[in-house]
Amino acid sequence: MPRLFLRAPRGVAVAAAIAIGAAQMAVPVPARAQEKDPAQALPIIRDAEIEQLLRDYSQPILRAAGLAQRNIRVVIINDRGFNAFVVDAKRIFINAGALMEAESPNQIIGVMAHETGHIAGGHLLKLRAELANMQTASILAMLLGIGAVAATAASRGTAVGGNPMAAIVGPQTAIMRSLIAYQRQQEEQADRAGVHFLTLSGQSAKGMYDTFKRFADQQLFASQYVDPYLQSHPMPVERLAALAEVARANPYWDKKDPPDLQQRHDLTRAKLFGYLDRPDTLTRRYPLSDTGLPARYARAVSNYRHADLRTAIAQIDGLIQSQPNNPYFYELKGQALVDSGRGNEALAPLRHAIAIAPDPTLIRVLLGQALISTNDPSLVEEAIANLRAALQADAEIPDAYDHLAIAYGHKGALADADLASAQAAFNRGNMPTARQLASRAKTRFPIGSPGWVKADDIASFKPPQPRRLFQ
Repeated sequence: MPRLFLRAPRGVAVAAAIAIGAAQMAVPVPARAQEKDPAQALPIIRDAEIEQLLRDYSQPILRAAGLAQRNIRVVIINDRGFNAFVVDAKRIFINAGALMEAESPNQIIGVMAHETGHIAGGHLLKLRAELANMQTASILAMLLGIGAVAATAASRGTAVGGNPMAAIVGPQTAIMRSLIAYQRQQEEQADRAGVHFLTLSGQSAKGMYDTFKRFADQQLFASQYVDPYLQSHPMPVERLAALAEVARANPYWDKKDPPDLQQRHDLTRAKLFGYLDRPDTLTRRYPLSDTGLPARYARAVSNYRHADLRTAIAQIDGLIQSQPNNPYFYELKGQALVDSGRGNEALAPLRHAIAIAPDPTLIRVLLGQALISTNDPSLVEEAIANLRAALQADAEIPDAYDHLAIAYGHKGALADADLASAQAAFNRGNMPTARQLASRAKTRFPIGSPGWVKADDIASFKPPQPRRLFQ
């Protein structure tokens, strides 16, 4: 079941990191507005099933791009818009709306191929270098403009007539146009690179083309009234024509997605619709007459989400009967039982889900929560073991630290509990709370011990100061 939380991811370069995305962007936000981490406080969805599917989508592309060893993650944003973007060389962000709207795996894979093109091309670093160049040019243009105004006024011995600011604004506008043209060039390069990666990995470029064609169709009318030099992405018609030329040369153009992958894609979409749609909206999308597995999945999720537990459990048991080796149906049953206060009943399905899931990291967090909720002292160590295993695989799961703090509290290990709570706050970007809890943990650990060192790291942490490109 998707877990939604706000997180401030660390390690993102903050120096004017203008996100490069698949969708059309307007004029870039001025650099001063970009000083914070562009990914800060994004509503992140964590879900074992969806993340595994996106890993399976991205790995062939990353291998083709020579990036398989970079440990690039795909992060899901709780936004219904169709979009994807990168802000560093470590993550591809994709909106839940893109997954929900894409009818085939190949469409999402095509979007990922485009974003991988940005990473492989080093576009973010190049864009920052270009911005630095623009800073110098902007300052020079401003100084030359001021000098021209002053010189004119001095030669005339009078106030300058007309519009003296034109001498300053004109060069600034030209510089902005140059920067935007540079970004359009990067987008074209990412399109071509994406098609190349699809070809190398034996996949069709049709999904990528269809996605951008939809963008073009949606924006064609509006683009007739927009200055093409003030668009950071290529104009739709020109971009589509350029993409069509390389995409249709892809030898796998007519290749279809494997049926099992298509079904996983359909189940993922159904889960998201069940999680995010109102019941009446979901019924229109998946009418009761639809007895397919995705429709049944969506209804089970929706019923669990809206407190019809008896119906939801019966529906989930039906899903398990249809696919007894699907770990995410067992996970959903465990989630529903934990959230309804029946943690003891959740243990068996969650343990089974962990045994058969390709990556059980997030399911271990849920099992840890279930074990703690039983209030059985004999299960605390199992909870701690699962939570620590999850955090060893992924150290940026605030929920895991929260549950770990509770488990340590049950043991009376107050120093460890404080440290876990501090780490949870730190991962959420709540630095005042993180420092306060870490400082308290330091007083409870022996000086110089591993726990004390970790607490000291948090208590003394200072985020890097952003470099301003325009003063």
